Amino acid sequence: MIELQHINKVYHSNTGDLQALTDINLSIGEGEIFGIIGLSGAGKSTLVRCINMLETPTSGTVLVDGQDMTKMSPSQLRKARQNIGMIFQHFNLLSSRTVYGNIAFPLEIQGKSGDEIKKKVDSLLELVGLTDRRDHYPSQLSGGQKQRVGIARALASDPKVLLCDEATSALDPQTTESILELLRDINKRLNITIVMITHQMNVVKEICDHVAVIEAGRIIEEGSLYEVFTNPKNPTTKEFVASTRTDIVPDLVKQMSLHKPYKPGDKALVRLHFLGDSAGEPVIAVLIKKYNVDVNILSGNVETLQNIPYGTLLIGMDADEQHMKDAMDYLRSLSLQIEVIGYVS
Repeated sequence: MIELQHINKVYHSNTGDLQALTDINLSIGEGEIFGIIGLSGAGKSTLVRCINMLETPTSGTVLVDGQDMTKMSPSQLRKARQNIGMIFQHFNLLSSRTVYGNIAFPLEIQGKSGDEIKKKVDSLLELVGLTDRRDHYPSQLSGGQKQRVGIARALASDPKVLLCDEATSALDPQTTESILELLRDINKRLNITIVMITHQMNVVKEICDHVAVIEAGRIIEEGSLYEVFTNPKNPTTKEFVASTRTDIVPDLVKQMSLHKPYKPGDKALVRLHFLGDSAGEPVIAVLIKKYNVDVNILSGNVETLQNIPYGTLLIGMDADEQHMKDAMDYLRSLSLQIEVIGYVS
């Protein structure tokens, strides 16, 4: 559906050149929800604006639904953009128009008849749950309602792609959840391809099928949500993933003087990551009964990522040297990931 091939973007100014994007290569499948995550200034907004050519790449190719956007004339671009909707962090609604008028605006520009506009706007108001707000103005709406208007307006032209540039960043957590639920519903109902630009890993975790991490204008990691979340490789990706964890190290543990490597008599602090079927294995019971290890459960969580179980467990382990070695060998033999945080004497 969307192919970005060797995209570079350089901004020229009197003070020098700024390389905003460097050799970006991404493939986004039809009907996917694809997340692009990065810190402020990483280049993610520039990247998403290259997809609909609001920013013209310095070099490279942008293919959307088989069409090369970089080779189009201005009139061809205007027509192609009707297949690419976009929603923004700050909504960008027309304050002088009602909810109905804002959604109708792109249809009016296309020269649709009044009956066509009414039929389309009424269906979109129902889709986003704003039928009772049709005659309200933006100043009379909550942030979540404003974003729902923005989503409906973006869908007015029946686009095949929906670009979301920090669409939930200005919203509280509860409203964010409702907007993400709406986007999931739209994705399933319309099979529309959604590209989510965000700096919030919780948003990616909640809704995306695939994710790419961008840093300093480069893609540093990419893969399915499950792959990236359960086995992050880049330090920046690991920080994003850690921000969503609920298995926080207790303050009491943080105050301990942890060290590596293991010394006889040490207690181990270990984080276990249970992937897929391993989430149901009786690991703790085996450690206690078979290996004579005292286990202290400090924190833990089980959830699903893309309908696959994923669990984390933070434990303290205490045993003599041989039993500790045997227990560690047992853990490493399982289909789970082991992270030894450190040892305490």
